[in-house]
Amino acid sequence: ESGSFKEDNRDILTIYLAINYGGRADILNAAQKLAQSIASGEILSSNPDGSINESELSKHLCTRHLPDPDLIIRTGGEKRLSNFLLWNAAYAELYFSELLWPDFDDDALEEALLWYGTRNRRFGGRKEVEL
Repeated sequence: ESGSFKEDNRDILTIYLAINYGGRADILNAAQKLAQSIASGEILSSNPDGSINESELSKHLCTRHLPDPDLIIRTGGEKRLSNFLLWNAAYAELYFSELLWPDFDDDALEEALLWYGTRNRRFGGRKEVEL
């Protein structure tokens, strides 16, 4: 489930609440759906060698209509994703808080967002090195 808060007719924040969701199961299900679509001739690979690409697999995820997260906040002192949005989290910044979810209040969110603002987002690219 997700919700977007609107301001001046533009999205400013999307929150995902994944209940009974598993990232591995989502990827496996998407791969099975894609394989069935290819086997039935419903879709053809767009690549000359017949291989599939990330975009084709992404279209079969249950999260296909949601934007990839920029920031994932993990509460409770855990330092893992725990099967949460595995495909979508590829370029997300990960913030870990010792606070338990019920205690994660406005001040804690502000702290996480301030931390996020210091990050250098490269989306898989290399860090620029000044010589």
